[in-house]
Amino acid sequence: MAVDTMKRSAGKIPIFSVETGSVTPVEKIVKSDAEWQKILDPLTFEIARKAGTEPPFTGKYHVWKEHGIYRCACCGTDLFLSDSKFESGTGWPSFSAPVSEPNVELKRDVSFGMVRTEVLCARCGAHLGHVFDDGPPPTHKRYCMNSASLAFVKRE
Repeated sequence: MAVDTMKRSAGKIPIFSVETGSVTPVEKIVKSDAEWQKILDPLTFEIARKAGTEPPFTGKYHVWKEHGIYRCACCGTDLFLSDSKFESGTGWPSFSAPVSEPNVELKRDVSFGMVRTEVLCARCGAHLGHVFDDGPPPTHKRYCMNSASLAFVKRE
């Protein structure tokens, strides 16, 4: 089933899995703040569930060099490959593209007197960071993510 024709109905959304190399319809994950607080550490809860931001150069993945997959720290959805990670000099892990467009949701963000594009996990709605148009070719995108919203899985 093509991603373009897969319907986002009945609570199911198309999510790409790096492991299987395919898109599968999965249930959206919806939890209350109280439920998220029980399973997430305080920093991840503040950033991923309350749209916080970690200070620059403090996140564990901003200089991380391992080969693997960056997943959503809340639900485990595959988000970025280490191959798309680059040094942006901003102090946050930066990626040129997600593993698949359906795995992230983009939303207009007008907080703090700025107009930006927020990046969310498509499956659970976790705040990941923001995307900007100043990245490297060929995408020219910089997905500037919070380490606390990500979980890394090493791949050979």
